[in-house]
Amino acid sequence: MARVFITGSSDGLGLLAGQQLAAAGHDVILHARDPQRADAARSALASSPTVVTGDLSTLAAMHSVVEQVNAIGRFDAVIHNVGTGYNDRRREGTDDGLSRIFAVNVLAPYVLTAGMTRPDRLVYLSSGMHTGGNADLDDAQWERRRWNASQAYSDTKLHDTILMMAVSERWTDVMVNAVDPGWVPTRMDGASAPDDLDKGADTQAWLAVSNDPTARVTGSISIIASAGPWRGSRMIRPCSSACSITSKSFPACSWTELAPLLEPRNATHDRNYPED
Repeated sequence: MARVFITGSSDGLGLLAGQQLAAAGHDVILHARDPQRADAARSALASSPTVVTGDLSTLAAMHSVVEQVNAIGRFDAVIHNVGTGYNDRRREGTDDGLSRIFAVNVLAPYVLTAGMTRPDRLVYLSSGMHTGGNADLDDAQWERRRWNASQAYSDTKLHDTILMMAVSERWTDVMVNAVDPGWVPTRMDGASAPDDLDKGADTQAWLAVSNDPTARVTGSISIIASAGPWRGSRMIRPCSSACSITSKSFPACSWTELAPLLEPRNATHDRNYPED
């Protein structure tokens, strides 16, 4: 039996992955933004009464979540499922002066990865939209560009995938992968999304606990095919370089470029950044 922590799991893909894992006998700890969502998560998964709470748009809450999780103990797998969408009409800022979409989608997975006791497996949530992302970190906070929610979301999903690659290269004792779950009918993507919600969640759970040799890999992205003869099938694609994960051509974004931008400002807690 594995112990698995899933961020952003009060509903949608995260909750469904938690339910699948719990049904298979695994110990699942959910995460919710606030106490009300935590109550809803407990009702949806009675076998998981402990729900970590914290709005992962702020550094203070990120550090609080790290402390709550580490107090529970070491996890076998962590699924970084938390994310915010591409429907914001304007740039939303955080208390830390960051773009909210960047804070939730990119900074939170980084801070949690750095601060939590290192698990055996890490799963990051990517998206098919990462192929249209821009790896240039010059204006990652959208302070100078005209706001484009779809592009901002694509950028964060590309950054998540690059983060997965960087961690997999440096933490060779951990299986580190990403999932593109497809365009699935969640609260974020809408009820009309055409892809299979169950298969998107199943792939997260599969990477977190399966002993299938195809799941025991690192540095790969799992994609649920949304078209063609392989529609609905799971495909595993190794990410050997940044150029292999996007349709655009750009210099590979190195960890040394990514880490300074992502390092929390004025942080006083102990850190375990993936540099060793």
